[in-house]
Amino acid sequence: MSNNLQVIEREIMALQPRFETLSVDSNIVFAREAEFALQIIGANNYLQKIVMGNMQALHDSVLNVSSIGISLNPARKQAYLVPRKGKICLDISYMGLLDMAIAGGAIRWGQAEVVYEGDVFKRTGFNTPPIHECDPFDDGRTNLRGTYVVVKTADGDYLTHTMSAAKVFSIRDRSEAFKSYLADNSKKCPWVTDEEEMVKKTVIKQASKTWPKSAQLDRAIHHLNTEADEGIEFTPQQEPKQPVGRKPDVAMPEARKRPAPEGVTDVEPKQKPTQSNLCSEGERMFITRKLERKQWSVAYAREIAGLDVSETLDSLTADEFIALKDVLK
Repeated sequence: MSNNLQVIEREIMALQPRFETLSVDSNIVFAREAEFALQIIGANNYLQKIVMGNMQALHDSVLNVSSIGISLNPARKQAYLVPRKGKICLDISYMGLLDMAIAGGAIRWGQAEVVYEGDVFKRTGFNTPPIHECDPFDDGRTNLRGTYVVVKTADGDYLTHTMSAAKVFSIRDRSEAFKSYLADNSKKCPWVTDEEEMVKKTVIKQASKTWPKSAQLDRAIHHLNTEADEGIEFTPQQEPKQPVGRKPDVAMPEARKRPAPEGVTDVEPKQKPTQSNLCSEGERMFITRKLERKQWSVAYAREIAGLDVSETLDSLTADEFIALKDVLK
């Protein structure tokens, strides 16, 4: 084992307490996932190099496995550790998204497919699966026409969602990753290296808005859109009024404005948190889930914990995470 890989192994093993704290699925076991992560990194010298240059990204990626509830097991093909914008990143496959929906109880099963020129595709009704006739062994199928995902709900109903190639590529063209590629084609992105995978992921993300809600799937999609560089810029007409699974529809206690200490007129601003002491996305999601269960606002929870009042968790530090975790037990 190389010196770099030994360092990476120590870093991963040190994450066990936080990994187990953030766990949302008892089937995701730290020892197995740590072994899978080491196998992936150990087989790729370039991945080892970028991990050594940004160890925090490794921490975030491994902890996200726990907080999302997905496995790096190569046999399951749910998720991978990949290089993305010069750092390691947890990437979730379209099969992983469907597995999240099934595990969360949103659907019984699902299948996403692409439709090429020459294929026969027919919608047969609202509660019946479509007809798709093609030769899956024909490597010459080209000219994407569209994509679809069909799922079966817990009630036994079929739901089919379709997207034309034009709609898919419109979303692709607004993604930060693809725009970076257009500006500099040396910056490869999943839309270039794994187009069919991204097409299927896009239709699943769109269709999931009409499925029964699944917190597990919501977490996976949120991660892909924010941390895995698959997010898009919405126009005002497209921007969702309330992100799925992020904020309850009930009124929350409002935080009271904390008065300044008597006699104090000028307070030196606190030092801004650095990247090294910021919480991972997984830890922020852990606090978010706790807030949703208690139906508390971020500001109210921070006040109860004795922290400076803020409406977001974007700059949450490790110490603040511990304080919020204690009051949200």
